[in-house]
Amino acid sequence: MVFSGITFLYFFLPLFFLLYAIAPRRFRNLILLIGSIIFYAWGAPKFVFILLASTAIDYFLVLRMHRSEGRVRKLLLSLSIVLNLGLLMYFKYMNFFVENVNSVLMGLNIGHLNVTEIALPIGISFYTFQTLTYSMDIYRKQNKPLNSVTDYMLYIMMFPQLIAGPIVRYGLISEEIRNREFKSNQIVDGFIRFSVGLAKKVIIANTMAETADVIFAMSPGGWTSTIAWVGILAYTFQIYFDFAGYSDMAIGLGKMMGFRFPENFESPYTSSSITEFWRRWHITLGSFMRDYLYIPLGGSRKSTLLTYRNLFVVFLLSGLWHGASWNFILWGAFHGFFLVTERLTGLSKTDRARWIRIPLTFFIVVLGWVVFRIEETEKIGLFYRALFDFSGTWPIQVFNTKFVVIGLIGLAFSFITLTKIGQHWSVHFFTQAYTNNSLLTYFSIAVVLFILSSGYLATGAFNPFIYFRF
Repeated sequence: MVFSGITFLYFFLPLFFLLYAIAPRRFRNLILLIGSIIFYAWGAPKFVFILLASTAIDYFLVLRMHRSEGRVRKLLLSLSIVLNLGLLMYFKYMNFFVENVNSVLMGLNIGHLNVTEIALPIGISFYTFQTLTYSMDIYRKQNKPLNSVTDYMLYIMMFPQLIAGPIVRYGLISEEIRNREFKSNQIVDGFIRFSVGLAKKVIIANTMAETADVIFAMSPGGWTSTIAWVGILAYTFQIYFDFAGYSDMAIGLGKMMGFRFPENFESPYTSSSITEFWRRWHITLGSFMRDYLYIPLGGSRKSTLLTYRNLFVVFLLSGLWHGASWNFILWGAFHGFFLVTERLTGLSKTDRARWIRIPLTFFIVVLGWVVFRIEETEKIGLFYRALFDFSGTWPIQVFNTKFVVIGLIGLAFSFITLTKIGQHWSVHFFTQAYTNNSLLTYFSIAVVLFILSSGYLATGAFNPFIYFRF
């Protein structure tokens, strides 16, 4: 089950909120937990029991760790980390590991490993990162553990953010899990945010995806320069509005239940450097990597050379987090290279000449999406060659009025801050204090977007879910 589906929008969500609203406060966590288990089991019934069992084991490990000192405390932390990273490594990376080992073995004429193909549980990376923040924060004594295993399961498996983020650190919502408000104004605010996110996903991202998928499915011989640029630009807006749309929907759903989830995107395509891009793109992943990997590695506290090494390692692993494939590792290295280069040149610390640096940064990001989108490494070079071949005719089969109109809307809302229609509209528009008149206007717009998005879903079967890798 996904947010952008008729089953979720018109069956699961209304029934869930009806039960959630009429239930006494003390039962709301239980209703949310049961709803989250049903939500996850709907799409991955084989894995829900694994998640429940591992979550329960991890809860008691961390609880015992909290009550221990010295070597026992460190040992229990290590066991918690091994448990959670072990699940991630097995389910997400075992196939990748076996595939590469077999390539080496076959090259040496030794044979190959016979291992059954392992299915990937949806949202395993988001699940793992949240379990890690819980155990590490408790170990560092930054927060106290939850009082019950069911509350911990709720934190880990809460359906609004389980499958596509944002990554919600335990400390941000620890008090809200124990005690939170459920108010009508929060429900309205959350519905507005959810509806806008739904429109981003269904109307903009799906429209861009239709064209992008056609082009990237072509034989490389069919890629002319025009086709290649249309394809990669379509994918550039698809992945942004898909991911940002899901984050908006998660934040909106959380607000409707009384939770305040962190922002995950802040107009990233208006960045004037790759360093700034990563402060605006998938913000919760960037902050996780900084606090739980970059700083423990030494951050920028040691020599300049080690700082660059730490940056590069973090982005290699960030790339690998997105998927078990060499193209994702190359994508991480691509961004790591530009981050180190900006540190070396001082470009990461200056805000001058934004008028030229913003389009240049956008150009670099677009080139990076080529590596992210194409799994077969041999095709990546062919696609880059097509981009800069500058020959061929306009592909009539991927050029239509709907694509152009929706593409222009996506372009406008990607660079909205440049037009001065609000300051960082995508964030502040939804976090301001509404007046009664403006709230009615925004709510009306949200209803229209919700109905329009529902119409798109009802009349078309194309609704890709691109987070199965995460």
